[in-house]
Amino acid sequence: KSRETADPAADSSLKLAAAKHQDEAASKKKLCVKTAKEHNIPKDLNKVLENKVLETVLDLSYVKLSVVEMTCLGDADSEGIVSKSVSSHSDLIPGVYEGGLKIWECTFDLMDYFSEAEIEFTNRTVLDLGCGAGLLGIVALQGEAARVHFQDYNSTVIDEITLPNVVANCVHGGRRMGSGKDRKASKPPSKRPRKAQGSPDVLKRCRFFSGEWSQVSQLLLNSNKPCSKYDIILTSETIYNPDYYSALHDTLAQLLDRNGRVYLASKVHYFGVGGGIYLFEKFIEEKNVFRTSMVKTIDQGLQRCIMEIAFKNSC
Repeated sequence: KSRETADPAADSSLKLAAAKHQDEAASKKKLCVKTAKEHNIPKDLNKVLENKVLETVLDLSYVKLSVVEMTCLGDADSEGIVSKSVSSHSDLIPGVYEGGLKIWECTFDLMDYFSEAEIEFTNRTVLDLGCGAGLLGIVALQGEAARVHFQDYNSTVIDEITLPNVVANCVHGGRRMGSGKDRKASKPPSKRPRKAQGSPDVLKRCRFFSGEWSQVSQLLLNSNKPCSKYDIILTSETIYNPDYYSALHDTLAQLLDRNGRVYLASKVHYFGVGGGIYLFEKFIEEKNVFRTSMVKTIDQGLQRCIMEIAFKNSC
């Protein structure tokens, strides 16, 4: 051991190996910052719903995940997130797949709150942040929002789930959704693939983005199609990982209109990941940019909350 320690060549080799390991670790970390891109809406909307089977909840249609898993095991999933999620039996692979293939329960909490609090979307500009299935943004579209943008970390989620869901629900025009009381009255799952019907004009009010939050913010603020700030930002179950709090906070600060509102739905605590509503609330307080208000608490099962966020000194 003393001979190895005293050997300059061995010492130099160890330093080179350590430096190489650090470079590789840094490179892997950089890869986790997924570049943002905007997704074009296909001209042939029937292709969007091709090979899709739809289920229904709260009078909204959404593509059946098991069918998406079967059809996306090949070239349709360039990111490979479906096979990785299935093989690892995980709904979350940090930096690779961030949960957008699943509809999380806080989404329904927030949809119920829209009805209870009579949140008005008419002529508002809305961002569905971490949209996944896009149900929150779809509700805003059916509430006659002037513009709705959808963002998810994974491009496969946007192409294979979000966009098909928007087409399935909104080509028929904006319908008001019911309250949570209507959930039991939902129609049974559709047994056959659906075809797009009705006017696609509502899609002119939509834009779709994938990528990491900070990258999407830069794309929106610096693109050839400049984006005005959002009146309403909707986000559900996006604060499970404290490592993402800074990026989320900065995104909200950059994209929310001065008098806008964020409606955030979350579990009180995410076991195994460490995030939660009160931890994020404390993070916001320390930043001293926003004020927060807990507008609803749900005690069924794991306690869940809905937080309203606004700039300090805003109307």
